[in-house]
Amino acid sequence: MRNLIFFSFFFSFNVFSSVSEYTLDNGMRVIVNEDHRAPVVVSQVWYQAGSIDEVNGKTGVAHVLEHMMFKGTKNTKPGEFSEIIARSGGRENAFTGTDYTCYFQTMEKSNLELSFRMESDRMQNLIISEEEFNKEIKVVMEERRWRTEDKPEGQLNESFNALAFKAHPYSRPIVGWMNDLESMTYEDAQEWYANWYSPNNALLVVSGDVEPDNVHKLAKMYFGPLSKKTTPKRKPQLEPIQKGKIQAAIKAQSKLPMLQMGFKVPLLSKDEDTQDSEPFALEVMAGILSGTSTSRIQRALIQSGKALSAYASYPLLSRGDVGTFEFVVTLNDKTSVKEVEDIIFNEIKEIITKGVTEKELNRVKANVIAGEVYEKDSMFYQAMIIGQLETMGYSYKIKDNYIENVEKITSKDIADVAKKYFINDSLTVVELIPTN
Repeated sequence: MRNLIFFSFFFSFNVFSSVSEYTLDNGMRVIVNEDHRAPVVVSQVWYQAGSIDEVNGKTGVAHVLEHMMFKGTKNTKPGEFSEIIARSGGRENAFTGTDYTCYFQTMEKSNLELSFRMESDRMQNLIISEEEFNKEIKVVMEERRWRTEDKPEGQLNESFNALAFKAHPYSRPIVGWMNDLESMTYEDAQEWYANWYSPNNALLVVSGDVEPDNVHKLAKMYFGPLSKKTTPKRKPQLEPIQKGKIQAAIKAQSKLPMLQMGFKVPLLSKDEDTQDSEPFALEVMAGILSGTSTSRIQRALIQSGKALSAYASYPLLSRGDVGTFEFVVTLNDKTSVKEVEDIIFNEIKEIITKGVTEKELNRVKANVIAGEVYEKDSMFYQAMIIGQLETMGYSYKIKDNYIENVEKITSKDIADVAKKYFINDSLTVVELIPTN
C-alpha cells in the first residue's frame, strides 16, 4: 500500500506537468513548467550570482543587493514593487544563497504580465541611492545579529564553515561578515548589480496554469529588449585536499553545549554522462542516520537521553562542487563532546562492517523519495527545483532520474562510501561551549 501511494504521487506529477524551454536573443533562458490544476502561476527570476561570487572585504553584498532590489527603479518608488504585487492579490519575496539569488511572485494567472513588467524593470532600471542604501544596510546588519550573533547555532555553523573550507568561498557567510557590512557602500551594491544582473546571467522559470508559447511571447516582449552584458570571468575556486582532522571550540551564550562535525564528501557530478552512485549512496545514508524517530542517530543520541536534538545532512548538489556530510547535535549538559563523537563513529563503523538491513534501506528510500514527491506536488517547488538545478550548473532534467538512482542503492554501496569518506583526515569538528 505504501508503494502504491508513493507512486500515485509521482504519477500525478508527471501527468499534470510538462516542461518547455526557450532562449531569448539576449541569452536569457525561459523554462515553463505547465501545470493546469489551479488558475495560479509562479514566476521566478534566478540570477547565477550568490555569495560564492563575492570577494573578501565585500562579503554579504549579494544579499544586500537582494534587499536593494525592492528600493525603487526609474519607474517605481521605494517599496512600490511589493505594493503593486499585493494590490493585484499576489505574494512575492526573494532569497539569496551561496550559488544564486532568486526573486519570485505567486499570482492569479492573468497577472503574469504584471510580474514580467515589474521584474524586467528592476533588471535594468534599478536605482541604488546612498540614502536608501544607508537605511537598508542597517536592516541587514540587524538580520545578521538576529540570525548569527544572537543564535548559538548560527555562530556554530559560521565557525564550522570557516574552518572546513580554507580556500573555497563557501567558508564565508551568505549574510556577510559584520565588519564588511559596516564598511560597505552603495557603490559596492551598484558594482554588484552592474556585474551580475543581466538577462544573459538570468533564468526565468514559470510554473502553473499557463500556455508555454504565451509565456514565451510575454518574455520576448518584456525581457527581450534588455541588453546582454559581459559578466566577470569566474576563476576556478578549488578546495585543497584536507590532510588531517580540524578541531576547534567556540564560546557563546547558550543553555546547552552543541557540536557540529562534517566530512568532506563528493557531490553529484555535472557531467550528465557520469554514472556515479556515490552521491546517491550518501543521500540514502543521511536518511538512515537521521530524519525519523527510528533512525540511527536519533536512537543512539536522543532516545538514550544524551542529546536533545541531533541530525545528519548531505547537500547532494552545489555550484561550487564541494560539500560536507554533517552532523549537528545539541548535547545534554552531562554528555561530553568526545562521547557524542564516539557514538557517531560507532554508528558509522557498524554500517561499514555490517551494512544496513533491507527493512531499514526500504524505509529510508521511501522517505527520501516521498520528500521529493511532496515538493514536486507544489507549483512553487516545481519551479524552485528547476531554478536551483539550472543555476547550480545541472540540467533540470536530472530530476526525472532521481527516484531511479535512489532505488538502485544497496547496503554495500552505503558501506563503501562510509568506509571511503568517513575518515579522520577529512573531518572538521567544532564544539560550542556555553558561557551561561
